Amino acid sequence: LLAAPRGHCRRPPPPQSPLEKVAVAEHLSLPQLAGRWFLVGVASRCSYLAEHSYQLEATAVTVAVPDGQSLMVSTFKKLDGMCWEIRQRYLPAGARGRFFLKGRGYGSKVDVVVAETDHSSYAILYYQKGRSISVKLYGRSSKVSDAIADKFEQRARAVGLSEDVTYYFPTYGGCHVVTQEQG
Repeated sequence: LLAAPRGHCRRPPPPQSPLEKVAVAEHLSLPQLAGRWFLVGVASRCSYLAEHSYQLEATAVTVAVPDGQSLMVSTFKKLDGMCWEIRQRYLPAGARGRFFLKGRGYGSKVDVVVAETDHSSYAILYYQKGRSISVKLYGRSSKVSDAIADKFEQRARAVGLSEDVTYYFPTYGGCHVVTQEQG
């Protein structure tokens, strides 16, 4: 008598991730994303970033597309007076423009969406780890136009990140990257 009819005890679907609502850049071309970028700004509730924002250093990024579908990202940043290179592989996550980063340990996967880019001057990417989301603005140069900065801030506000958790990186200092071609 107390048994529910078969098929009526299903769990509700998990709540939709904010990142699932973010559209991928309309005319995204992974080969055109390749090359040198600068981290211009980030919107995030990261407590470390909030506590150490006065120590932000210029950060350069080099993107390669080794297989046509994943991104090899090398980030060059100064830490304690030394330059470091952090290499990450953004693996395809099913749909074009959606990637994930494998982390160490359970729950350490980071989902990534390339949300907007013109390939030649700026790119806006979303990152989500667990329920925490951040938005990053990259530029082909260390400075972007006010219109692009406004787009970035609008996108950050759309996911609940206000100006008080938006940080811009300095345009001076940082690591110098020299690439020598064999020839």
